[in-house]
Amino acid sequence: MPLESGLLEILACPACHSPLEERTTEDAEELVCTGADCGLIYPVRDNIPVLLVDEARKPE
Repeated sequence: MPLESGLLEILACPACHSPLEERTTEDAEELVCTGADCGLIYPVRDNIPVLLVDEARKPE
């Protein structure tokens, strides 16, 4: 299920403050940092973004 409309407009990566993009796969929904040097991937659980750097994973 996509996030509420307008939510992505106000969210930013807690590590570098770049905008986030929503990415949905068969297994999970995630928010991906668009920062060139960052790129952290944050999980979305029960339609709630978990914007904690400790919970994020680095891009492969």
